[in-house]
Amino acid sequence: MANLKEVRERISSVKSTQQITKAMKMVSAAKLRKAQDAITQMRPYADQLHRMLVNILSNLEGEANTRFGIAREITSPAIVVVTSNRGLCGAFNTNVVKQAIQVIKNHQDAYDAGNLSILCIGKKGYDGLKNKFPNAKFILDYIDLFADLSFDKVSNVSQYLMDAFNKEDFDVIEVCYGRFKNPAVQFPETDQFLPVPKLEKTLGDNSHKADYIFEPDKETLLEHLIPSILQTKFQKYLLDTHASEHGARMTAMDKATENAEDMLKELKISYNKARQEAITSELSEIVGGAAALEG
Repeated sequence: MANLKEVRERISSVKSTQQITKAMKMVSAAKLRKAQDAITQMRPYADQLHRMLVNILSNLEGEANTRFGIAREITSPAIVVVTSNRGLCGAFNTNVVKQAIQVIKNHQDAYDAGNLSILCIGKKGYDGLKNKFPNAKFILDYIDLFADLSFDKVSNVSQYLMDAFNKEDFDVIEVCYGRFKNPAVQFPETDQFLPVPKLEKTLGDNSHKADYIFEPDKETLLEHLIPSILQTKFQKYLLDTHASEHGARMTAMDKATENAEDMLKELKISYNKARQEAITSELSEIVGGAAALEG
């Protein structure tokens, strides 16, 4: 049985930790509210634009403006790994990294040849992959992007990826990110950013191809429309992950606070037992001393 001083110190330590986890939970809850509003407003808009993009590119096969939908032989793949910059959010970052590892293994030949590139957004993704895949080309220019998730900043990344795809630096670009479902549920997901998947693979065999009317002319419109849709789609990846991070951290800190409360209850029981033992020991010494004096 630990002595009273040790138990008191542990109780004080657990209380301090509980105050920190409770404060972090409140901060994450406040940030989550804003992040959740952003993704719930963005997702229907981005999904519908992506649906329209798939329809357009599926109807323009063979034309010059289908470069974003042309599937090439995969020799130089690029994996975009979107994680948070900070930890203390449960298994969220670990799950996204595991998803990225599986995608990288699907391109084992390109990795062995030194042609696989990994663009990391968020430090936890880089920390989880740098030692496992030393032969990969890590792109860290946008690792701190979460400091500013404005459309202008995020569009710089998507524009870089589109330009690299057009120059055939990358043959395929896949994004591993955390999809937000609710504050308690987030799950890793992989989406092919470029080339844009064909209609049959994305919407199913029962879906029909839309027949769009272009005004003023098809080439001018698509020159601006397709990059804008892709930039909006990439923005969704970041907002999804941002909301997932705060949801996972809020849930993790809430659980940590509950665990601290349970630990405090056990420590208080231990403290009372140790205190009782100390009092009993003192009484025994007093009684023994009195008996010795009488004898």
